[in-house]
Amino acid sequence: MRVVLSTYGSRGSVEPMAALAVRLRELGAEVRMCAPPDEEFAERLAELAVPVVPTGAPVRPLVTTVTPGSAAGLAERAAELMDEQFGTVAATAEGCDVLVATGPLPVVTGARSVAEKLGVRYVHAGHQPVSLPSPHRRPPGRRGQPLPEGVTDNQGLWDLDARIADTMFGEMLATRRAAIGLPPVDGVRDYAFTDHPWLATDPVLSPWQPTGLRVVQTGAWHVTDERPLPADLTDFLDAGAPPVYVGFGSMPMGALEPVAHPAVEAIRAEGHRVVVSRGWADLVPVDTQDDCFVVGEVNQQALFRRSAAVVHHGSAATTTTATQAGVPQLVLPRGADQPYWAERVTRLGVGTAHDDPAPTTASLAAALRTALAPGTRARAAAVSGTIRTDGTTVAAKLLFDAAG
Repeated sequence: MRVVLSTYGSRGSVEPMAALAVRLRELGAEVRMCAPPDEEFAERLAELAVPVVPTGAPVRPLVTTVTPGSAAGLAERAAELMDEQFGTVAATAEGCDVLVATGPLPVVTGARSVAEKLGVRYVHAGHQPVSLPSPHRRPPGRRGQPLPEGVTDNQGLWDLDARIADTMFGEMLATRRAAIGLPPVDGVRDYAFTDHPWLATDPVLSPWQPTGLRVVQTGAWHVTDERPLPADLTDFLDAGAPPVYVGFGSMPMGALEPVAHPAVEAIRAEGHRVVVSRGWADLVPVDTQDDCFVVGEVNQQALFRRSAAVVHHGSAATTTTATQAGVPQLVLPRGADQPYWAERVTRLGVGTAHDDPAPTTASLAAALRTALAPGTRARAAAVSGTIRTDGTTVAAKLLFDAAG
């Protein structure tokens, strides 16, 4: 079986697809992955021996230079992403059996169109449930197209979201489909998602409430990270009590200025050492004290298991990794699907959230005390044992079954 995986986004979009690629290869499939050409992605995929076809422009410069919430240049970027699907991904998918795609709507609409033209099976995979239409929650909203405030009819808002998606991407998609002999589609969002999308999240951490969609929840996709921690980090960990980890992944500095330094000061105020992840905001120590250690790319699975708590932004990947590690969490959501994961952490009792656009050192310290309470620590340890680890196996076997 030949499988092509198409993804575009930050580490949280690339790493799960890489994990699926590894499992498919272990089961005998031939796999190629179309992913952004960022150097850190290329290095990680090389470590995992996943063949990669560079697709589109690097993501990190885009994320770190765009003003949060700004729609400037959005149409041009969307067109470029879609063109890559009709070009690079289409060429890569020639002769494959299955095309699995995840990412922004221009990516997945283009990917399904390519699969339609080639006559191969298409699977839409999501790594968070927030974007899938559901009467149980509001749509997340699209950049530059805010949803009306105060409206409580979720289904009506999802219908509006579908019309907004058509306005933003319908003509763009129709033009490219016509160029390869395909007719327009009726509803670009639902065309991309299909009526049978896959949801690669854990059913305990992220339970899917039934809707009209026939969602297949496979469990989260991850690969066991065998990389050793750097020697200097190990020395720091060994030199004292477990520190509190602070990291915000691919969030840009503009979104983190109100929280990053107060978070470190709050941790210190509670008497804990700190490990700070640079992330895409390129965070640096606030001073030269030896109670703070800064890391770059690192094995989070191993580091979290040696941490007293994890303070993070609430991405799907970090939330899942921290929950699997059995470590309490303090989530500081800044947007997108992050409030959803913050709510899930709180509801499960494995941590707490502090959803304040401008938190203070005192308010963060109070939230950290809640996260580090004995009951929270015990609950985090208990829930970790319920998190599935076979998500990629489930997904891979479904693909093999579909391909016969």
